[in-house]
This record gives sequence, C-alpha cells and structure tokens, in this order.
Amino acid sequence: MKIICIGRNYVEHAKELKNPLPKNPVFFLKPETALLTDNQPFPYPSFSRDVHYETELVLKISQTGKSIPESVACDYFDRIGLGIDFTARDLQQKCKEKGLPWEIAKGFDHSAPVSKVFLAKSSFPDLNNIRFHLLLNGKKVQEGNARDMIFSFETIIAYISKFITLTPGDLIFTGTPAGVGPVKAGDRLEGYIEDKPMISCQVT
Repeated sequence: MKIICIGRNYVEHAKELKNPLPKNPVFFLKPETALLTDNQPFPYPSFSRDVHYETELVLKISQTGKSIPESVACDYFDRIGLGIDFTARDLQQKCKEKGLPWEIAKGFDHSAPVSKVFLAKSSFPDLNNIRFHLLLNGKKVQEGNARDMIFSFETIIAYISKFITLTPGDLIFTGTPAGVGPVKAGDRLEGYIEDKPMISCQVT
C-alpha cells in the first residue's frame, strides 16, 4: 500500500505558502507507517515545533493500473475519504532553504490520518463538486471543493501512473485548500465531507 500526496493543487494554498503554481501535478510519497486510522490520537513529534494540518480529499485505488488514460482514470478508484497531511513546517523550510528533499517533514510516523469510513464514489452526483471542511477546536479553519483543484482526479491518477504503478488499496491525497495552520497538544481536529463527519483527531 502506498500513500501518494499531491502538493500545490489549490491556487490559494499555493499563494499562502508563496509557492509558484505548478504546470504538472507535484507529488510525493509517505510510508505506510505514516498512516493513522480509526480516529486514533496524533502524537505531536518531539523533533518539530511547528506542525501544521492540511486536510484533503483522499482517493482509494481499486484496481491495478499503469499509464492510465485520463478518459478512464475514474474507473481506478471506488471510494473517497478525508485525510490530514500533517507537515513539520519548520523542518520543511530548512530543507527547502538547502535545496534538499523534505520527506522528513511529511513522511514521519502518524503524519497521515485518514477517515475511518470511505464513501462510495457512486454516492457523489458530481465528482468535480465535492465540498469538505476542517474544524480546529470547533472553529472552521479550512474549506474546499474539488471544483477548485488545479488538477482533477482524472489528471492526478493519469499523471502519477506514468511513473508509479497504482495498486488496490493505494491512497491518493489530492491536495489541500487555503487555511493551513499549526496545531498543539490538546487540539482537536474534525473533518467533514459535505456535512458528513469523517475524521476526528486529538493532538496529544
């Protein structure tokens, strides 16, 4: 099982981090040990003082595919969930300044909480119009819609599969909207797709 994450897929988020808009999807991987399931608590890592939340729609791959055409890309996933891409922003910034890879800021243990339930793709009347949002201690801090993605689900799957064979169970985090910010011990994050509660995560 692979966790594949798309970066800079919402214009306003790219702007808030002062990143240029990509011409192709930007992706990176998290190891399986990053996965956090069943609404388990997120243990704040000792090596960072600036961990940020980034909430994202997550696709669950349902069949093996390589070099998938965009025209049939939606056939390769069957469920949609919600995830949080925790990022050690201080480590990421140091790596960027030195021109180094920043996997240590993204791929650390428990950095990829996902919803306990994934919703059937067929339950969405329009895959290009899926609303989601995140609450931090009861206050809405992020709000997004699939229609605002720079690269669609189809484009993401087709692009990734040029380089990496997708297999059943793989998870694709599709990017985060604007509004990312820091968390601290004691915070609670709650994520929703449409108005359906999907994920709850206590920071410890």
